[in-house]
Amino acid sequence: MQIDINCDMGESFGAWPMGADEQVMPHITSANIACGAHAGDPAVMRRTVRLARDAGVAVGAHPGFADLQGFGRREMQMPPQEVEDSVLAQIGALAAIARAEHTALRHVKAHGALYNMAARSRPLADAIARAIAAFDPSLIMFGLPGSPMIDAGRDAGLRVASEGFADRAYQADGSLTARSQPGAVIHDPDAVVSRAVRMVRDGVVLTASGQEIPLRIDTICVHGDTPGAHELTRRIRAALAAAGIAVRSLR
Repeated sequence: MQIDINCDMGESFGAWPMGADEQVMPHITSANIACGAHAGDPAVMRRTVRLARDAGVAVGAHPGFADLQGFGRREMQMPPQEVEDSVLAQIGALAAIARAEHTALRHVKAHGALYNMAARSRPLADAIARAIAAFDPSLIMFGLPGSPMIDAGRDAGLRVASEGFADRAYQADGSLTARSQPGAVIHDPDAVVSRAVRMVRDGVVLTASGQEIPLRIDTICVHGDTPGAHELTRRIRAALAAAGIAVRSLR
């Protein structure tokens, strides 16, 4: 039994810091690096790629809507072709920086509202998958289990990774509770650690209403902007190891 731990990173912008990338990096195996649309800038992107490379962490692109003010968490209505073009451009930007730092991209994970909308909309999921496949069909596409994202990635000939969220509340259909709803983000560290282990070891998660639903995942997400993120991530990794679960990046 094994699992990848991924974290959204490189979300600072200019003089405005976001997240605890340096502290969290040693405890994860995959870094999803913002590509300058919802967050990040060229200097932050390059610095984060270097951090990941030096820590032996897999580098992935984290494209989102071009919405710095809303941090990519506001839904935007865009034609699928425009989404495809934007995602392709963002992947290319990070790949250029990664190449300059003598490393390569391993995966792509959409960010925020784009991720959530693609988890409901097959046309948007197809647009993301087409962009990834056009750039490099060897890249792994991350997506919500059982969602159109997984089907779109497979149909595009991509490897896919089903993703779980240790610190997010779930609905009965396996979707994430919207951040606008109370309790959408789980702040109790003990609960987050316990949920992470159960997701991986038992393949289940408790919904916001206390219902147990199946959830088979290949990678689990932690958030670097959560207060105490580095200690929480360390605890999650230690608990997984104690449960006999190997923590490694996706191959």
